[in-house]
Amino acid sequence: MSARPAGACHPNGISDKAAGTSMTDQPLDVTAGVDTHGHTHHAAIIDPLGRHLADAEFDATGPGYHQLLTWLESFGTVAAVGVEGTGAYGAELARHLARAGLTVVEVDRPDRKMRRMKGKSDPIDAYAAATAVASGRATGTPKTRDGIVEAIRALRVVRRSAVKARTQAINQTRQLVVTAPEQVRAALCDLPVKELTARCARLRPGTDLTDPVPAVKFALRRLGKRVGALDEELQELDVRLKALTRQAAPELLEVKGVGPDVAGQLLATCGDNPDRLGSEAAFAHLCGVAPIPASSGRRDRHRLNRGGDRAANHALHTIVLSRMRWDERTRAYVERRTGQGLATKDIMRCLKRYVAREVFQVLNSKNTTKSRGRDDFAEAA
Repeated sequence: MSARPAGACHPNGISDKAAGTSMTDQPLDVTAGVDTHGHTHHAAIIDPLGRHLADAEFDATGPGYHQLLTWLESFGTVAAVGVEGTGAYGAELARHLARAGLTVVEVDRPDRKMRRMKGKSDPIDAYAAATAVASGRATGTPKTRDGIVEAIRALRVVRRSAVKARTQAINQTRQLVVTAPEQVRAALCDLPVKELTARCARLRPGTDLTDPVPAVKFALRRLGKRVGALDEELQELDVRLKALTRQAAPELLEVKGVGPDVAGQLLATCGDNPDRLGSEAAFAHLCGVAPIPASSGRRDRHRLNRGGDRAANHALHTIVLSRMRWDERTRAYVERRTGQGLATKDIMRCLKRYVAREVFQVLNSKNTTKSRGRDDFAEAA
């Protein structure tokens, strides 16, 4: 841990030694900010007037978190701690502070304009985080990341990379077949993916790889075995994810158009504490399905929201596509809105907003048989 020497005078005239007490020897209600990094975290303290009291650097380890907490509490009552990167470098620190009973606030990094004006350093960023919390600019509640939803998110990371690797291996297999010598290409051309990879895995290339034919067979054999191994990995992950998702939110799987994959993504987006979002409008903004006002003068309009969690937006899109094909209510809604002159893409945006309301109500309702969101959607459709 590194910090200013005890008793050193801060530029604002407050000594670090006396920063924890006021003129009446009463503990201060201080606010803290932390700029997080991979190996170290830099913390800063400000008083209720926004004056800089002290800053220090701590190791991003278990003992370092304990030292940081002890250091913060030495200045008085900690009203809140603003932490940058609660979903990355600051994840474990946020958990540690929350377990200690402190209020943790998620702080976005300063924008480029602010950094051009005030510069950038670890102390500057830490003080900026504390100031953002004290002024009310930062109010976000971070994900707790300490429950079953965090476990689902971790497994989904592995599944997503396995799907990408499998797709890449299949594409490489097809490309090699196209350019392979005729005696190899003729036996493998135009085969379905499953049969193609199975045959490739059974090829016998021989030992002389100086010839293109055995070399291509060797490459195809390795790709075929890779696809087979990834298929087994995906099957195991799907079984485990389905069980975890059903345990975490069985009522969500009962929503039309929601399967284990979509449910897992929506759960990961909300986190273990979905109540942190506050309202279904906040959830819609998080998923990028809440239109953004773009009015000017006499022109009143909204524009498409291209922000938010795009994976969650894709999950809602999948639900809408499923309902447009199989759900009678949704098909009737689409027909009615089409008759009103609305384009299909605009209809889908409306449906995604309705689905976001329904999903949010299901995630935040203890009644698994009926939710307000389903009733809202029925009335809208």
